[in-house]
Formats: sequence, structure tokens, C-alpha cells
Amino acid sequence: MKKEQEEMKNQIQAHVESQTEGMKDHVNSCINKIEEDAQVMKGEIKDVKGEVQRKTNEVKGKVQWNIEEIEGKVQEKISDIEKWICELEDRPNNFPASPEFMYSRQSVKPLKLDRLSSWSVFKTQFDAVSSTNGWTDCVKASQFVASLRGSAAEILQGIPAEKLTDLTTIENVLESQFGDSILSSFIEEN
Repeated sequence: MKKEQEEMKNQIQAHVESQTEGMKDHVNSCINKIEEDAQVMKGEIKDVKGEVQRKTNEVKGKVQWNIEEIEGKVQEKISDIEKWICELEDRPNNFPASPEFMYSRQSVKPLKLDRLSSWSVFKTQFDAVSSTNGWTDCVKASQFVASLRGSAAEILQGIPAEKLTDLTTIENVLESQFGDSILSSFIEEN
């Protein structure tokens, strides 16, 4: 009986060891499968991150392009509005829609400087013509700048662009450079 018990014990032990080995193999197989799946998932996550980054960069590029395009359109509109405002400033304040409110304003032609007149005489005449024609300061400056030639016109390059619509600045620069007698020789005869 002892022998049978011993044999049964050995059989049970062999069976348990066999089952344990099978379980170990199964657990190791599951662990390997999980590790493989984890590696696949890491690769997929990396791919997704790369795709998200690519899409993010693409969207940023499109947004930046749209912003620049909109900024360009806004700048264009601002320029149009500034031109429109300047045109409105240049127009006389009347109501052209109704003929009864319309009046005919006589326009005086720009000065014809005979080069014998002094700067102060030309300036007085220029002021009278600009007043009669209803010129704004911006138009006065434009008319004045357009009449300059030679060295006087070259001096304009030293005046900042935003100051070229300021008649006082232009006059001061020219008077300081050329003086009363010399300046009149640089005004174009019309």
C-alpha cells in the first residue's frame, strides 16, 4: 500500500508539474503577446502623433496664410478709405445731388511764375489761387510739389513721405536751402 501511495503521489506530483509547466508556458506566451501588442500600439501611437503634428503644422500654415491674406486685404481697404477721405477733403462742401443746391465755382489756373517774381510774391499768389480753388492743405502741398524742378525737386527726397503733404514743412525746407531769391527759379512755369 505504501508503494501504491508512493506511486500515486509521484503521479500527482508529475501531473502538477506538467500542469505548472503548461501554465508557465501559457503565461509566458501571454506576456510575449502583450509585449508585442504594446510595441505595435507604441508604433501606432507614434504614427498618430506624427500625423497629428503634420496636420497641426498644415493648419498653422493655412491659418498664417489666411491671416496674411486678410491683413493684405485690410491694408488695401485702409488705403482705399484713405484715398476716399482725401478725395472727400478735396471736394467742395456742396450737395451735387440736387441742381438747386449746385453752384458753379470758378477755378483759377495754377500760377505761371515768370521767374522774375520773388518767392514772397509767388507765395502770396499761390495762397490766393489755392483759396479761390478751395484746395485743402493736402492738395496745396501736392500742387506745390508738382511744380518743383531741378535741385528743388531733389530736396524733396530728404523729406519723409508722410511730410510731403505738409506744405509748411516743404516751404521751410526749400526756404532754408535756397532762400527767397533763388527758390523762385525752381518753380515750373505753367
